[in-house]
Amino acid sequence: MKKIALIAAVALALPFGAMAQSAAPAKPAAKSTEAKKAPPKRQVTRKAAKAVEEVTPISDETNIVLTDADLEVAKRVSTGKAQCELGADVTVTEDEKKPGFFNVATKGLKYRMHPVESRTGAIRLEDPRAGAMWLQLGNKSMLMNQKAGLRIADECQTTAQVAFAEEMKKNPPKSLFEGADPAKK
Repeated sequence: MKKIALIAAVALALPFGAMAQSAAPAKPAAKSTEAKKAPPKRQVTRKAAKAVEEVTPISDETNIVLTDADLEVAKRVSTGKAQCELGADVTVTEDEKKPGFFNVATKGLKYRMHPVESRTGAIRLEDPRAGAMWLQLGNKSMLMNQKAGLRIADECQTTAQVAFAEEMKKNPPKSLFEGADPAKK
């Protein structure tokens, strides 16, 4: 009998306990409605952001110290305006204040880049703050956003790169596999 009375008492108490627990969160709900009453944040339009970015000077503060090898790479950077696919263009200019550094600009984007030695021989400029990279080959260049993993401008060519590309068409470089006889291996 005692067990039945105990089970009946617990069964009657359970609904009251559940009601007490569900009534407790009423106060935090009132706080969430107060948070919703905060004034809406204003969004900056793309046009306004672009206008601000175009007039904002590139920061010339840097803690990067170029090595002699980096300065040698800087001597090989093709400067000037490069025409890219889809009507885009990229302008690369030397930084007059700091030898070895370059200003790279396109579509309202500005980067302050420095050379980075490459194992492949390609000329590579980087802006570590913005996560941008300018990769220059003999016949073309590209501008990439490494953080987003996107190409900003591709198939870019300065006049020197156009001339190099034409020379490659007339006198193609020797293939890596040319003259290799697979039967001898």
